[in-house]
Amino acid sequence: MIKITKNWANILKNEFEKPYFKKIQEYLESEYQKYDIYPSMDNIFAALNLVKFEDVKVVILGQDPYHEPGQAHGLSFSVLDGVALPPSLVNIYKEIESDLGIKCEKSGNLTRWAKQGVLLLNTTLTVRKGQANSHSEIGWKIFTHEIIKALSKREKPIVFMLWGSHAQSYAPEIEKQHLVLKAPHPSPLSSYRGFFGCKHFSKANNFLIENHITPIDWH
Repeated sequence: MIKITKNWANILKNEFEKPYFKKIQEYLESEYQKYDIYPSMDNIFAALNLVKFEDVKVVILGQDPYHEPGQAHGLSFSVLDGVALPPSLVNIYKEIESDLGIKCEKSGNLTRWAKQGVLLLNTTLTVRKGQANSHSEIGWKIFTHEIIKALSKREKPIVFMLWGSHAQSYAPEIEKQHLVLKAPHPSPLSSYRGFFGCKHFSKANNFLIENHITPIDWH
């Protein structure tokens, strides 16, 4: 039902056999028939499908997919080409430009980051049209916790960007070889409380370089 690469399927195969995940599948089969659900079924695991487990350099943890038409396509904070930038992404671009002295692309499609090793993972992977957090309690958080645990056990270092209290609740699972960067969420409601000026993008690249890993082009 849900497309996932062999790379991640092998890592998460035990999860797919557990009762909670089978319940997610059954629930989604009904939801996609009855409602407009985002992202499309083909894109539920887009974040995983674009970055192999061993190639993940940075994890940017989001919460819930965008719930308006034409926005969500399976990557946290990202929207498809031609779609107006959501306020949080506008603020992310502002911080990148201030931090790194570069100009970001006008498109909000962050596939260009994913292809460099940025895992743009939402903790809940689906949502009903117009109903924020409508799928937040169907079991996705159990699944995404397992993804973070698997990545945390990896020896090769990763940068985890945790913005806001929800993302930061995953911090205790992350082992010491990785860099954990915490800041308020980039939404207009909280960005001025410390997201602006956090310099996470330069800190991430400096950490990658120190560990002999190619840095990310954040344009």
